[in-house]
Amino acid sequence: MKILLVRSARMKQAITLSEFMFAEPIGLECVYGVLKTKHAVRILDLMVDNVAIDDVCREWQPDAVGITSLCVDTQNALDLARRVKAQFPAIVTIVGGTQAFMAPEAFENPCIDHIFVYTTSANLTAFFAILQSGSEIPVLNGIRSRSHGFASNGVAGVNEYLVPDRSSTTAYRAHYSYFGYKPCAIMQTSQGCRQHCAFCFRWRLEGGMEKPQPMDAVIQQISSINESSIMVFDNDLLHDGARLNKLCARLETNGIKKNFMCYGSVRAVLANRAAVARFAGNGLRAVLIGYESFSAQDFDHYHKPSSPDDNLAAAAILRSLGVDAWGSFILHPDWDTADFKRFRRHLRSLRPKVASLSPLTPFLRVPFYESYEHRLLFPRNDYGKWSFSQVTIRPSRMSLRRYYYEVLKSNLYINLWSNSILYMVRKFGVGTVLRLLTGSLRILLSPHFPDELHKPEAVRYSSAA
Repeated sequence: MKILLVRSARMKQAITLSEFMFAEPIGLECVYGVLKTKHAVRILDLMVDNVAIDDVCREWQPDAVGITSLCVDTQNALDLARRVKAQFPAIVTIVGGTQAFMAPEAFENPCIDHIFVYTTSANLTAFFAILQSGSEIPVLNGIRSRSHGFASNGVAGVNEYLVPDRSSTTAYRAHYSYFGYKPCAIMQTSQGCRQHCAFCFRWRLEGGMEKPQPMDAVIQQISSINESSIMVFDNDLLHDGARLNKLCARLETNGIKKNFMCYGSVRAVLANRAAVARFAGNGLRAVLIGYESFSAQDFDHYHKPSSPDDNLAAAAILRSLGVDAWGSFILHPDWDTADFKRFRRHLRSLRPKVASLSPLTPFLRVPFYESYEHRLLFPRNDYGKWSFSQVTIRPSRMSLRRYYYEVLKSNLYINLWSNSILYMVRKFGVGTVLRLLTGSLRILLSPHFPDELHKPEAVRYSSAA
């Protein structure tokens, strides 16, 4: 059968650096790799392709269309499915991705036939074999079907590690980038994370302990990547010093020369300095590191196993190794004006090459959701606002307007002073830096600024909204 896998058009964010992390749709590439031997499969990346999905369906005539979705583009995914169903009602519509795992009920809609809550090679193979046979789809592990009222069989699971087939996106690969490295591939060498930070949902997607892939398979995948730059998006590639040394030894033995970026934790940098230094000698160019806060109290609240002093020590190590630190921070809704000042002082001490700010966002299936549900500024099904770039929780120690003003000051501080202007221009270009500055100013035009949201009696939304 013919299967069209679709990534919806980019959701542009005003004040984040997400446009510089325009990565390949690796989830779809993994699905492609599982299905390609038995089916005709095509990937349509609408973040690159400026085409109408109904035109593609008319030309290619797929039997099924699978759409991947994040929270912020839930509505985009539904709109695509509606367009398909409106003109080609016989096409089977399927949705998956992060939002399908976190809140599958978002897709319980007449335009959706099946929801992949989580994906494994087993449920992919079984589902499409049954679909091809023309038989009715039973309730399968990780899949909810409209014909069964979107019921679950109650078997919990997480996404399986699958190897992507990058040939599936050959036509698009020149467009994929990561923080100024272009073209850039992304890959994963391990799933899961043992740190269990309270704000993070990713370890819930992948599992609560690291599951590393065999080093032979890792090196084979690196060797097969044509791009000169690779972002390794393990939760924390640096956490295991012994494994990092094995990776470096294999890179050295095989003469592999790549630019590497990765996610890394403060704790890992401190614990594995020698291994991180060796990796720097083998192409590590930058670490996207979760500094999160200036406050020890926040670290306790987040279940983050580090401290503000640890932040400073890790930052010093990365600078000494010539590795760029791309710092990420969480803005807590209980900060006051003095806290924002302390945050900016801490930022000045850390001196990350690039810093990005995200208001604390209590996603579903994360314990913080229940803790802050009574303070949410919009209903949970207003999916476009769950973007990490908008304030979702009503501040407790200042007005919402004042809080946004402090967010604006912090963003301007980052873009005008903290981020190295020369570094930003060199990596992203003058036009991009100007767009970042403009994006910071757009905070003043936030939809949260209408006067009724500042009134004490403003209605608060619940999960039932």
